[in-house]
Amino acid sequence: MILKGAEVSRYCARPDPGKTGLLIFGADPMRVALRRQEVIAALIGPEGEAEMRLTRIPGADLRKDAALLLDAIKAQGFFPGPRVAFVEDATDTLTATITAALADWKPGDAQVIVTAGGLTGKSSLKTLFEKHPSTFCIGLYDDPPSREEIEETLKKAGLAAIDREAMTDLLSLARALDPGDFRQTVEKIALYKHGDSTPLTPAEIAALAPATVEAEVDELVAVVADRKVQAIGPLLRRLEGQGTQPVTLCISTLRHFRALHMAVSEPGGAASAIGRMRGVHYKTRDALIRQAQIWPSHRLEEAIAHLLETDLTLRSASRAPGMAVMERALIRLAMMRG
Repeated sequence: MILKGAEVSRYCARPDPGKTGLLIFGADPMRVALRRQEVIAALIGPEGEAEMRLTRIPGADLRKDAALLLDAIKAQGFFPGPRVAFVEDATDTLTATITAALADWKPGDAQVIVTAGGLTGKSSLKTLFEKHPSTFCIGLYDDPPSREEIEETLKKAGLAAIDREAMTDLLSLARALDPGDFRQTVEKIALYKHGDSTPLTPAEIAALAPATVEAEVDELVAVVADRKVQAIGPLLRRLEGQGTQPVTLCISTLRHFRALHMAVSEPGGAASAIGRMRGVHYKTRDALIRQAQIWPSHRLEEAIAHLLETDLTLRSASRAPGMAVMERALIRLAMMRG
């Protein structure tokens, strides 16, 4: 049976010990590892590995000795409780071996947990676990985590009191970070909030969250809009070292200045317009309100025109170094007079 969406989170948290096995596959090893750890911990408990109720079998070893899996399924340990035979890094070359082991499985035997990398739709291993009447199949893709998955992670970390804006920031953070990094960040936040009953705030998240490339791009754009010319060079060198493309910087800067122009052109005032903008982070919102006081509409129009011209240059056949072109444009913007 195939598990999808919310079914994945529910089953991994409370797997059926009476089933024969589970296949977890995906191109991201971290996503697969986190789900595998969750399922195995739910099946055998926190002391299961110490009590030798978990048998790990690398796929390469199983290819050399096909009896390893069946022996692990049937073996009885010194400690009572459910057992797991875990096959790591399996491929379609092991389909026949795993098929034979599943056919010989009986109630009371160790449950078979198999992990694999990215499998195609025609994968024989994937088909085996999808069609078998007593096994499940979970495919993990690069889609951002659902709200239910994020809330489950927060619940496990003991984070219940969360400000509404803080939850929005956490949802954005979950989409920006790798699953493992997000889980570590949540654990760090939970440790910080231990014994504190006040709701989690966006400011606390910003202080504890790791810096992402997107956050550093936003920092550079804010520096330009705040006319801090001296800070542009160091930030630009750091982003260049991380592999950020000049076109990416141009698009982000253009988006920010367009939002700023829209705000200062609003009859009801910039603060009111910025407050109604959707998807604007609270830190960006504060910066926009501050910058609206120093950027008149006609200067913003000049800035936007200059950024559009820069974007065309970056996408053209020009031989000029892209990052140098972008740096010159940002410095020119920051030096515009109000």
